[in-house]
Amino acid sequence: MELYELPLLEVAAKIQAKEVSPVEVVKSSLARLEETEPTLTAFVTTTPEIALEQASIAEKVIGEGNYRGPLHGIPLGVKDLYDTAGVKTTSSSAQRAEHVPDVDSVSVAKLYDAGMILIGKTHTHEFAYGATTPTTGNPWAPDRTPGGSSGGSGAAVGAGVVPVALGSDTGGSIRIPAALCGTVGLKPTYGRASRVGVASLSWSLDHVGPLSRNVVDAALVMAAMSGYDRRDPATVDVPVPDMVSQIGAGVAGKKIGIPVNFYTEQLDPEAAAAATTAATLLESLGAELVEVTIPMADLILATEWAIMMPEAAAYHQDYLRTSPEKFTDEVRTLLETGAAQLATDYVNALRLRTSMQAAWKQMFSAIDVVLAPTVVGPATLRADPFITWPDGTVEGATGAYVRYSAPANITGLPALSVPAGFTSEGLPLGVQILGKPFAEPEILQVGYALEQYSDNVGKIAPVLAGAA
Repeated sequence: MELYELPLLEVAAKIQAKEVSPVEVVKSSLARLEETEPTLTAFVTTTPEIALEQASIAEKVIGEGNYRGPLHGIPLGVKDLYDTAGVKTTSSSAQRAEHVPDVDSVSVAKLYDAGMILIGKTHTHEFAYGATTPTTGNPWAPDRTPGGSSGGSGAAVGAGVVPVALGSDTGGSIRIPAALCGTVGLKPTYGRASRVGVASLSWSLDHVGPLSRNVVDAALVMAAMSGYDRRDPATVDVPVPDMVSQIGAGVAGKKIGIPVNFYTEQLDPEAAAAATTAATLLESLGAELVEVTIPMADLILATEWAIMMPEAAAYHQDYLRTSPEKFTDEVRTLLETGAAQLATDYVNALRLRTSMQAAWKQMFSAIDVVLAPTVVGPATLRADPFITWPDGTVEGATGAYVRYSAPANITGLPALSVPAGFTSEGLPLGVQILGKPFAEPEILQVGYALEQYSDNVGKIAPVLAGAA
């Protein structure tokens, strides 16, 4: 078995015991990248020279007895929204085609401090404004979308190039590609981790977090990324919990909220069955299933878009004025629409969000977590990113995929997507666990219980060159 195929903690144990060196681990990752990249195009920029230099330094430091922990010497993919000093950060847009930051984003700097090694920058839907990442193929079926906007990260992890990659989540952009690529994706509580040095889509909805092969890996990386940062006024000065030690404690006695509305509408039957199977499994492990009604459900998507669109237009207003032609038609249209939105509509959406947050808090007073499908169905074709429902309704992939993930962005609640099997066509499905504010350890605990019985956790897609 190749090193890139092994779970992160198994590789970490070998590095700590000096059975393998970080250089060997990185070379294995780079070899897998070379094998899969012509098919997937998961990366905007690859950094083999930097990776081998960082690996050599890690090998020397570990050899001197200064092992930093399980992330030391482990390869990392970084979504191309995150600044990386001396390495292009393009946001997959012509607007920033030559942008080379001088300073690392806070998250990247923290993971470097933990000893992680940069393999490359992964593609995003342009400026994270979409949920399909058109540049990139799905590792399980390259003619299908990997989801977005962190599609490159989902594809890179799903294909085995890296065990962990960073994503961002404004309307589901970590969880959507995680579900469609068969990986784990963790969106933390709003304010848990700093977004300094990460290009914004919507200031009050943006979250940063990891995609990984399993729940423990996500916990390790999220803990390393977390913490208060006075430069990001959204971060909250609360202690960073131990996200790993209780992860295997089980779910006995947990009250699992099972939605009877919203997450049941316009839903692929196989995705619905996957969520039902997950709920039944949790119940068999001692959890109690509690039916819940998602509050203000008919206003969720309208509120999400009414906040996101003007905030995105405000962030990009200089580009809109000086070089609008450098945006793709899709993103420019969205930005121009946001710029035309009335201020009163934006303010009313903010007020609605406050009401939704209060209503969800009330719902959570009777449960510990909510369990729901991550997305409405499996990956659509890249050439035809639409879903046709049995009633004849045609829905664009971005709107369809964001539908089930938006509540966690509006409320700011932590949400974890874990693999939940495959469709009859061999495409991955996912379920998500939503928790109370700053309850990442609890949703990780539930997700870990589920993944012990999943048939696609940690599996690497058999990507073949030229398979697109």
